[in-house]
Parts: sequence; C-alpha cells; structure tokens
Amino acid sequence: MNDVLSLHDLRKTYNAGKPNEVRVLQGVDLTVGAGEIVALVAPSGAGKSTLLHIAGLLDTPDTGTVSIAGTDMTRLSDRKRTGVRRSQVGFIYQFHHLLPEFSALENIVLPQLANGVSEKAAHTRAMALLDRVGIADRAAHRPAALSGGEQQRVAFCRALANEPALLLADEPTGNLDPDTSNRVFETLIGLVRDTGLAAVIATHNLELAARMDRQVRLTAGVLVPL
Repeated sequence: MNDVLSLHDLRKTYNAGKPNEVRVLQGVDLTVGAGEIVALVAPSGAGKSTLLHIAGLLDTPDTGTVSIAGTDMTRLSDRKRTGVRRSQVGFIYQFHHLLPEFSALENIVLPQLANGVSEKAAHTRAMALLDRVGIADRAAHRPAALSGGEQQRVAFCRALANEPALLLADEPTGNLDPDTSNRVFETLIGLVRDTGLAAVIATHNLELAARMDRQVRLTAGVLVPL
C-alpha cells in the first residue's frame, strides 16, 4: 500500500512565549495509504481541525513535514502548494458550505472548472457523482431547497470532483440527526471505497469510528492508536 499522506513530527503552538500560549500539536506522526480510511477521534479543542488544516495545506506547522503522494509539501512555494491542494486534496466540513446562489450541479462543476477541466467533462462527472450518491434528480436545486442530508451529499461530491488522492473530513455528519448521519456516513464510506483514495475522517462518534480501517486519538498534542 502506497502512502498518500505522511505527517512527521508536526508541532504547532499558538501565542508562543505568551502567558496564553497553547501547544496544540507536540509531535504528530501519521501515515495513511491509498484505499485506507482512518478515524481521527478527539474532543473539542484538542486540535483536530488544526491537524486537518495542516495536512490539507491550509495551514503550516511550526516544525515537521507534510508529504502528499511522496512529495514534501513544506519545500514547495505557496503557489505550488495551492495547486496541490486544489488537485489532490478534498475537504468536507461539518457544515456543507455550499454556494447558495448555485445549484447542486453547479457547486460540483465549479471546482473542476477552476482546475482546468472542460465544462462538458465537468458536467458529466458532476452528474455521475450525484447519481452515485442517489440525488441526481436534485441536480438543479439550490442548497436551500435540499435537506441537510442532501446538502452534505452534494458537499461529498464537490470534495471528490477533482479526483483527489486524499480526502479530509472534519465531523462530516456532526450536524445531522442520528438516522440521517448513519445513511450519509454509509454514502461517504462507499464513495471512498469506490475511488480508493486515502481518507482521514474526524468524528466524535466512536460507533462510526469503529467502522473505519483504523482509529487514532489526538490527545495531549500527539496521536495514539485506539
């Protein structure tokens, strides 16, 4: 199994040297291979969002390395990091963050156009993804006309639109009721399995975490296996 994501000795401190200094990450190590789904379990405030943002190149560590598909991201320029983030990393958040003025289909098409995909190919892939998650008939609807579960399914499709190698999800079903959460989670796991990408999914739900390939807990700034 080839490593898609490799984090080595990540450290991150906020307000360093001040009375309100917070050491969030204190030597995080993690590797995730292609086709592997890792559950990241952590209480609120433990630093899981910081860790996901660093892994996804939205933030930088104070020290340590982030490698994606074998390339050390800390050695790249900001422009190249942005290119990698756009083409190789997909993000899903607790709240869908869909663009309200665009339809479900358009929300999935737009990131592909930004990545240089033709409009025809982008529409074809967007419709295929919507069909895969069972809401192709809702393609023309704007987010406000969709249920919470449907909105999050669209967010899943948007995250996978550019066929990333790595998927990062921060409490992707945390805003849904238990029944909807379970159904939407099954959809997400199916998408990840079908595409064979590497995934790190943060969740408070230990039952959902147990259904992933491996579970790690972020505690005292380091990762430990569950």
